[in-house]
Amino acid sequence: MVVESEGYLALIEHLAFNLEVFTQQSGNAMNDTIEDTVTDLVASNIMTICAQNPNLDQETRFKVLQEADSVVEDLSEVLAGVWSNKVTTGQMAFLEEYIALMKNLFDSAVQTS
Repeated sequence: MVVESEGYLALIEHLAFNLEVFTQQSGNAMNDTIEDTVTDLVASNIMTICAQNPNLDQETRFKVLQEADSVVEDLSEVLAGVWSNKVTTGQMAFLEEYIALMKNLFDSAVQTS
């Protein structure tokens, strides 16, 4: 569906090219960790996809949830060194954009299923 797509690989490359966002302390630290932020953003975007597509069959919904878990797992591997750090405002902005792009991939996949 998504994690095996070229678009997903391009997003992983985008993350790799922008890892300095997570090694520099740009902006003020917030209360949540990077893990909490990623988990919350992915979950809210997946809930939005399901709300926007109420006619999705159960099998497709399950596949979307499985792949969302894979996305979080991949991000936790790439960001393992900073996963438990407090997220900064700069990191939050990057993650919001990144996960919005990820949602676009899911939107496209759901529309074609």
